Amino acid sequence: MSGNSFGKSFVVTTFGESHGLALGCIVDGCPPGMELSEADIQGDLDRRRPGRSRHTTQRNEPDQVKILSGVFEGKTTGTPIGLIVENKDQRSRDYGDIKDKFRPGHADYTYQQKYGMRDYRGGGRSSARETTMRVAAGAIARKYLSERLGIGIHGYVAQLGPIVLSASDLSIVNDNPFFCADPKRIDELETFMDELREQGDSIGAKISVLASNMPPGLGEPVFDKLGADIAHGLMSINAVKGVELGAGFAAVTQRGSEHRDELGADGFSKNDAGTSSISVPGKTIDKSGKETEIVTKGRHDPCVGLRATPIAEAMVALVIMDHYLRDRAQNADVESMTPVISKS
Repeated sequence: MSGNSFGKSFVVTTFGESHGLALGCIVDGCPPGMELSEADIQGDLDRRRPGRSRHTTQRNEPDQVKILSGVFEGKTTGTPIGLIVENKDQRSRDYGDIKDKFRPGHADYTYQQKYGMRDYRGGGRSSARETTMRVAAGAIARKYLSERLGIGIHGYVAQLGPIVLSASDLSIVNDNPFFCADPKRIDELETFMDELREQGDSIGAKISVLASNMPPGLGEPVFDKLGADIAHGLMSINAVKGVELGAGFAAVTQRGSEHRDELGADGFSKNDAGTSSISVPGKTIDKSGKETEIVTKGRHDPCVGLRATPIAEAMVALVIMDHYLRDRAQNADVESMTPVISKS
């Protein structure tokens, strides 16, 4: 199956299924000389692992990571780092009743059509269990970024169903089962989730991730923008249906004079990732770092979104074409007994 690797210089390739013997990954491109132990990775895996509270799946996996390669005498060598986590608490019998049925909205039907077969035990490769190795690889990246560049990466749950949460105290995020930074709302979340579980239902959530002390200039022009690749990575996570950067969809109602992030000697005034080319004066700096004012002249769109529809159509077409050819190369001979259902 193609599409199991992420990145071009720091490349992560994952393998394994929900009910297989183990999950694993290869991290290729990590610079040499960084101190790295299993304990450096285990902390993040413990935060992710199932069975930590009654509000998550009760599959009880220890998720103990083992480093198989790429580390010598406690330091990375620059060669591929091999990681593995064994599965300990599989209960494949739980899925026996649905082995010939498709869970709506899951990858069951898609896998059957694409490959002519599927691993029905917990979703196989499409299970959220696969994210174990993303977290393990991410722990290595986070350690390097923190030690070498001082970059901090911290997330919290910003909304759980209808409950909108503040980020008043990030220090408590790891001290509650909701990754909540709003201490006054934790009891409310407990009650909401208990009632939801009794109903046998589920709910969605919104997560905010903050990256601090970022250096300027990361990302590449045009197709490999930093924001584009962040969106790519986040959208590849199971069940993610939308990504917002900066002001996100709130930018729809903002005027350019509100949306733009004005620049002063101490940095940007806010963090909406806002850009606007307008004739309304705004604050900025020149090449010497001196504060000044800017007015953008020339012919510019008062609403660039009005011409974006054919552009969005083109990008979707390019992605679909690329993936059709990739699928044809591997699966042209696949025949599935399942009738094809078209979905717009």
